[in-house]
Amino acid sequence: MTKLIDGKRIASLILAKTKAAVEQLALAGEVPKLAVVLVGEDKPSQTYVGRKGKAAEKVGMAFSLHTLPSTTTTEELLARLTAIQSDALLSGLIVQLPLPKHIDTGTVINMIRPEVDVDCLTDVNLGKIVMQTNHMVPPTPGAVMSVLHHLNVDLVGKRVTIVGTGPLVGKPLAIMMMNESASVRTCNSKTPDTKERCLDADIIVTGVGKKHLIRGDMVSPGAIVIDTGVDFDAGKMYGDVHVEEVERVAGAVTPTPGGIGPITVARLLWNTVLCEERKRFREKKQIIQ
Repeated sequence: MTKLIDGKRIASLILAKTKAAVEQLALAGEVPKLAVVLVGEDKPSQTYVGRKGKAAEKVGMAFSLHTLPSTTTTEELLARLTAIQSDALLSGLIVQLPLPKHIDTGTVINMIRPEVDVDCLTDVNLGKIVMQTNHMVPPTPGAVMSVLHHLNVDLVGKRVTIVGTGPLVGKPLAIMMMNESASVRTCNSKTPDTKERCLDADIIVTGVGKKHLIRGDMVSPGAIVIDTGVDFDAGKMYGDVHVEEVERVAGAVTPTPGGIGPITVARLLWNTVLCEERKRFREKKQIIQ
């Protein structure tokens, strides 16, 4: 029988660890602080930001939301990021994606200092993942790894197919899995044999954002299917995976909602704690010197 993965339960374990770490830092007078920048009125983005704020409050973390109109220019956003990062109490900073199309997303992301880049999207932090010198990983790929850890999966030699090669999930996840000796194949919109690659996989991870892209006839018996994609149809949230079909075949599958989403938020807050701890270490080192 297929195991429907309870993302909320996995997230609760990470949040409990995060809350304990926040309490320890608070005893030393150093409460981690997460800042989020939201540009425009995109409804899904507003929902995601709201969840991050509530989760931060739940673990005792300071949270600040900076909202800007959709007419904001790249230059105006860069100026706001400079101002936000002048806050000595800041531990982590994210710019909620996607940004309006007229904004240069790459330039904006790389304006974030690597030491507060809790989304791990800057060129510096992505490069560290490639070289295995990173101290944290992007939240959504990290959430995928949390699921596999929860299932006691050893990635060595596993055949993995990743559908979607974007910078938020597919690309960094492929690198992270290769770093753990998995045999990784990726699929994009031009891949002619996506179905065959999925059928050949022990693990399928998808992050496209297209409702019911992965069907039951694309999954081999016993495979693990992890869905990081989100699509909205008539106001209802769907994932890339047609869960009702896939769960008849797969060994385990994440639902949407209630799968990867809560774990991603929890991993983001854990990254914020890691950044605060490293900041504390740097400050102490400077004092000693």
